Amino acid sequence: MTALTGLIGSGCMIFGVPCLPPISSSPAPREPQAILVLGGSPTREKFAAQFALQHPQLPIFVSSGSPEEYAEYVFDQAGVKRNRIHLDYRAVDTVTNFTVMVTELQQRKITDVYVLTSEFHMPRALVIGKIILGSRGIEMHPVSIPSSIKSENPAKSLRDGFRSVVWLVTGS
Repeated sequence: MTALTGLIGSGCMIFGVPCLPPISSSPAPREPQAILVLGGSPTREKFAAQFALQHPQLPIFVSSGSPEEYAEYVFDQAGVKRNRIHLDYRAVDTVTNFTVMVTELQQRKITDVYVLTSEFHMPRALVIGKIILGSRGIEMHPVSIPSSIKSENPAKSLRDGFRSVVWLVTGS
């Protein structure tokens, strides 16, 4: 992971692209203003619905999760009001989960967000999120969802970290 961080950081310096959020003079952690659920498994929506009950003031953004009817059913069953839920189906993978949602979060002036995904998926989501969200000054607060899958190939993090830097440089 250290080598991956160095590689991505070097790529950012070469291209003159900020990969990390600006250093703040205040070290106090900020409270998240939203919940972002990375689609990929129905268990993520189920977990998110329960998590949302613990954070009743936060809007919930689900990026390319379960079909709309099922996602609404899961949140309805948990008692989460529909006006808090924003389902977005534009993303086709983890990188586009972030590239599609970063503009939405930024337009809503969200600077801190809980990011919910499966435990095995979180290392890759952290790499991508720190680059994409971080480039816009949005801080990630990761929340891992237990999973029977223990890990994924680290090459995916390297590949998607590179894709994220390319997105920063090219905008696509």
